[in-house]
Amino acid sequence: MEKQIRRDKSGPTLRLAHAAFAGCLALAAQYSLAGDAATPLEVFGRLPTLEHIAISPDGAKLAFVRTKGDERSLLIKPVDKSEIMGGVRVGSAKLRGVEWMDDDNLLSTISSTEPPPLGFTGPTREWYQLAIYNLPKNKINRVTFDVGSDVETFNVVIGDTAVRTVNGQTTLFAPGYYVTDRTMPAMFSFVQQRPRLLDRGPEPNTDWLIDESGNLAAQFVYHDSRKAWEIKARKENHWTQVASGTAAVDMPDILGFNADGSAIIVRFVENGEPIWKPLNLKDNTWGPPIDRSAKFSHIIQERKSGRIIGGIRDLGDSQYTFFDNELQAHWNAVLRSFPNARVRLASNSDDYSKMVVEVFGRAQGYVYALYDWYEHRAIILGEVYQGLTTPAEVRPISYRAADGMTIPGFLTLPPGVAEKNLPLIVFPHGGPAAADTLEFDWWAQAMAAQGYAVLQPNFRGSTLDSRFLEAGFGEWGRKMQTDLSDGVRYLASQGVVDPKRVCIVGGSYGGYAALAGVTLDPGVYRCAVSVAGISDLRRMRRWIGDNSLGWSQRYWDRFIGTSDKNDPALLAISPIEHVSAVTAPVLLIHGRDDTVVPFEQSDVMESALKHAGKAVELVTMKHEDHWLSHGETRLQMLEACVRFLKANNPPD
Repeated sequence: MEKQIRRDKSGPTLRLAHAAFAGCLALAAQYSLAGDAATPLEVFGRLPTLEHIAISPDGAKLAFVRTKGDERSLLIKPVDKSEIMGGVRVGSAKLRGVEWMDDDNLLSTISSTEPPPLGFTGPTREWYQLAIYNLPKNKINRVTFDVGSDVETFNVVIGDTAVRTVNGQTTLFAPGYYVTDRTMPAMFSFVQQRPRLLDRGPEPNTDWLIDESGNLAAQFVYHDSRKAWEIKARKENHWTQVASGTAAVDMPDILGFNADGSAIIVRFVENGEPIWKPLNLKDNTWGPPIDRSAKFSHIIQERKSGRIIGGIRDLGDSQYTFFDNELQAHWNAVLRSFPNARVRLASNSDDYSKMVVEVFGRAQGYVYALYDWYEHRAIILGEVYQGLTTPAEVRPISYRAADGMTIPGFLTLPPGVAEKNLPLIVFPHGGPAAADTLEFDWWAQAMAAQGYAVLQPNFRGSTLDSRFLEAGFGEWGRKMQTDLSDGVRYLASQGVVDPKRVCIVGGSYGGYAALAGVTLDPGVYRCAVSVAGISDLRRMRRWIGDNSLGWSQRYWDRFIGTSDKNDPALLAISPIEHVSAVTAPVLLIHGRDDTVVPFEQSDVMESALKHAGKAVELVTMKHEDHWLSHGETRLQMLEACVRFLKANNPPD
């Protein structure tokens, strides 16, 4: 949770500049699907060629994004024809999402890495803006939150949007900022892009639910100073508290509405398990917990009402459950069309008769497909990465950690090589509260294409379920780290990998794990590559404290196992404090515009390693963020990574 931007008393206040769209909107021209048998490193390093495919609510039109280099075009075509109906050139702006508001209007989310607007003080961060493309007018406009001279706002969106039909008109609801002495959250509505301020949040952590009719139905507020939360319902145009409690970290979430819209569904964590409870809006009473809710990590909502119609369980291969039997039958038919493949729902018509899915499998490659329920057939729409025809095989595995805990994960195998004494890359995910799945991973695939087996362990602390997540609390740099090397020992015992040819590569928390692998767990890895990794936990904790609210600090403390900035544990598990143990070469790669892990984390680690006489190299990616959002710098990272790996751990 980010610290709020405060007004700079020394200067005037201006609106956030429209940099994301300036000079980049021109009519797009063509649409093509192409393939090539070759799979050079450039294929994995560039941005996806085809992405963000979304089907219109009536199932008649497809919106999609075509990318060449870093230049994107947003295009629209009929489902059953190849001609282009319209579109715009988005250029090099960081396009984060595309969705239909109705059958004529597309909502796009674009981000940029910038300091606060002139007149305000605060850290550089990733700002998100909205734009609406109208197909009949062939015109795109930025969504502005400017509601008038009496209220100051930022033209940024700070959370999930919702779309409702109100009095026959499509209405967009989006949370943004209003300004007092600092920025505070507010809920806005937009009809024909005209903004209206609906409600002002009393605390930096405030969230809302919009009912099917477009009314404010519920408000969630967290008071960080008191570690207390409350849920309010809208009664006679006023907020009335209907539930409250305390939570240092695990605050509840208001997810959506039940099947008939009479209750809101609230997610709690109790005794390490997620529980969904319905809160009846008529009499403010709690209903019994929903039995099957514990298995869901994500919800499926009806677009026009916010009602929860199903859930998704992520245990490696996402399992979709729809509460309606007919919708479940539709989804089961999709799965039958792509046996032995990972299938993810990307977009659907409102009646689910047509669904756009991402498919990743040995038979199909990595593609978008359209399934038509009435015609009972699936059509491949195109390759996500042009030129990638046969991805490397990804295989689920599991092994025992030293303390007996089962660690699941995935092994990507280099194509055309016998599964014996392979060179291995251990590739831990970021987060650490995240999880690897069977979804396509361009980075892992790139390394496998170079001849390496790639192990992606879901170490304790990964988000497989609440208990597995909690097993990581206090284990940062400890068992979370040895879970990785236990995987190396398991694969070596099976004869799959050569234990003398193992390197570790990771980004963000995975970058920390790479550095910890050669400092806290030495002797396992021949080399380490840390991309945007944390090296100095004491420095990182101080940075988080300067840029975040208390909730965020408490969140990280329970993973790290610390209680204050002077806790000696911060030194015990900081790679920078143990550079004398390093015997393997280290490659550091970091983007200058990183707002999640500051560049200084790699900068100080390079200095410490050099001072200790260790082999180290730092690659700086100019104008790159934490997520490697640009094709040019993504390829720069891959080329540096592969060059380093081949020099220090040759695959043949």
